[in-house]
Amino acid sequence: LPSLSKLESIVPPVKTTIYDRNGKPISELFQENRVLVPLDEIPRDLVNAFLVTEDRRFHEHWGVSLVDNIRALLVDLRTGKKAQGASTITQQLARNLFLSHEKIITRKIREALLAIEIEKRYTKDEILAMYLNQIYFGHGAYGVEAASRLYFGKPARELALPECALLAGIPKNPAGY
Repeated sequence: LPSLSKLESIVPPVKTTIYDRNGKPISELFQENRVLVPLDEIPRDLVNAFLVTEDRRFHEHWGVSLVDNIRALLVDLRTGKKAQGASTITQQLARNLFLSHEKIITRKIREALLAIEIEKRYTKDEILAMYLNQIYFGHGAYGVEAASRLYFGKPARELALPECALLAGIPKNPAGY
């Protein structure tokens, strides 16, 4: 497994803004459009929308939700194909930072083990902040702040409830939505 010490020194790519001599932005350069924000600058409605959409048991589990894994396995067996995911927010964070998105059992096991280690070292709020600044929203936007500015032209702290709900749904299928 990769070392989690990388989390302590993680510096995700952020964009560079070029200003004219009057302080007016004239251009932005980035590979990943990302603006890091602390959890206390993200509206509670947006946090709650993500919890409901991605991981209803986030505050109850230890990185892996056995209930959701069993549910997904039963659905997969009933349909005869991989129909549902069961990754917690912590597992998604582990996958996005350290692993590939390859759909194989060994990756899923490594993802679960990393998620358990992350949960041992970080508070739920720290995990949420890392996740909400890391998640991909399409069109090069990573994190809720960049997504809010891309889709609504305003900072995340100004989002209304319907906007929060819309943003929380996009990461399920950024290219499709």
